[in-house]
Amino acid sequence: MNFSNFPFDELPFIVLVLLIAFTVHEFAHAYSAYKFGDDTAYREGRVSLNPMVHLDWLGFILIIIAGFGWAKPVPVRASRFKNPRVMSVIVSLVGPLSNLILGIISIIGFVILAKTGVLYAGSEGVTNALILFFGLMIQYNFLLFVFNLIPLPPLDGYRIVAEFLPLRTRYKVEQNAHWGSIIFLLIVFIPPLRAVTISPVLQLGENMSASILTFFMSIL
Repeated sequence: MNFSNFPFDELPFIVLVLLIAFTVHEFAHAYSAYKFGDDTAYREGRVSLNPMVHLDWLGFILIIIAGFGWAKPVPVRASRFKNPRVMSVIVSLVGPLSNLILGIISIIGFVILAKTGVLYAGSEGVTNALILFFGLMIQYNFLLFVFNLIPLPPLDGYRIVAEFLPLRTRYKVEQNAHWGSIIFLLIVFIPPLRAVTISPVLQLGENMSASILTFFMSIL
């Protein structure tokens, strides 16, 4: 994702939020695969909420210094599923959905704290820290939700779409998936391409989070 130009004073909060978001995302993949009969991730210790088992240091450092990175992918052997196509779609989908749920929970938590006055009960520094934390949790989890549904390898959206392709077509697509990954990286790192492709998708995530926040502000 494009998280470039981090203000230095926000960096600790950004690191914390991304560790939470990435950990829950990868845990969701690993846990669902394990429940469907594939213990590959379980045997590697990935069915865990320990951030260290999901952290790819290179990917995480790149997020901080370049604005784009990744967590450690969860190994999945779909051949071990009773219904490989359906269960593969679910395993791929639960990762982005976990970020959507985290984003909604963060919105509800923020609104409750604001409405009850707890958010403003402490010092100004504590209040500002809580507002920043919840703001980042909401923003980045919704961005991760929509971003990971983009149908380009190696994102979850690609894995979901691939399961709906005819077998012959899917085989050809997977043979050339490395080109899709290269195209994806070019889109991410070349600003003009990013502006007309990924940026509108990320804007959708921001608009979605704003709409849901407004909704809960009106009912709570």
